[in-house]
Amino acid sequence: MSAGRYSRQELFAPIGPEGQARLRRARVAVVGCGALGSTLAEMMVRSGVGALTVIDRDYVEESNLQRQSLFDEEDAERGLPKAAAAERRLKQVNSEVAVRGVVADLAADNAAELLQGADLVLDGTDNFETRFLLNDVCVKGGVPWVYGACVGSYGLALLVRPRVSPCLRCVLEEMPGPGGPTCDTVGVVAPVVHVVAGVQAAEGLKLLSGRTSDLLPGVVSVDLWRGRFEVMDLGGRAPWCPACTEGRYDYLEAGTGTGSAVLCGRDAVQVRPPRGTRVDLPALAGRLSASGDVAANEHLVRFRAPGAEMVVFGDGRAIVKGVKDAAQARSLYARYVGS
Repeated sequence: MSAGRYSRQELFAPIGPEGQARLRRARVAVVGCGALGSTLAEMMVRSGVGALTVIDRDYVEESNLQRQSLFDEEDAERGLPKAAAAERRLKQVNSEVAVRGVVADLAADNAAELLQGADLVLDGTDNFETRFLLNDVCVKGGVPWVYGACVGSYGLALLVRPRVSPCLRCVLEEMPGPGGPTCDTVGVVAPVVHVVAGVQAAEGLKLLSGRTSDLLPGVVSVDLWRGRFEVMDLGGRAPWCPACTEGRYDYLEAGTGTGSAVLCGRDAVQVRPPRGTRVDLPALAGRLSASGDVAANEHLVRFRAPGAEMVVFGDGRAIVKGVKDAAQARSLYARYVGS
């Protein structure tokens, strides 16, 4: 390891050489590698953590490049999975970190396995279903995690320390209903992504370097456009919390994760077959070429035909574009991929 690589970070007294040594032993997982996730992953790798796992279900598109800092035009042109493109880029940033990109949809049937061994989990997701699942897995396993979200110029961050600080269900109890602002309806500006990811990463570095006395006491909210920054002290854990108090993990025990899900910021639905499904991508590409335009790489097949556009991954998942209705997405999947 280069003696000077982390010298400026070690000169920062709250971290110092001892804290840097702790970081070097740390194993971090980033779930979701979009705007927040790609920024978080790069910060963790540049800080010198020992190992980083990036988990993401999606692929790079041109519209991502405005705010997702790990990716470039070639990634979008090739339609690479974000986890695969991130792994390649992060290894170039810091070859000393053991980086692993996992192209997968984190769900109830695989979450504990995918996050096994992590000392810290960072939230780069775009939906509350996955966040509530992360909360269940981490609270149950005693793994700290940092929630983050941003939309427009507004963002939130919260460090959850199981059995020490309030968890996400202490704050929200139940999943927010539909109808609120999303990146699909009001957009998002890149600077707030970096601010929120910076807060998340800073809390993570405090925790991993052993500076727990410096952790913020609750929810951080920021409106970057209006110049507002607030930290809300949450006090203790909620005595009625299903996860913290009752040990009930509703979202982890909800089911297998099969079915469909609308993706944030796009007219698209993900269709997820049963776990263990594998698709022969070259064979699928050959079969679909008779019905429309096909582009493929080692990770996925992109298909376009009148009334249908989809991306199929090796695990059988498909992102069906141009639809908002799950039934329509499943119908197109059955027609072109199989039931």
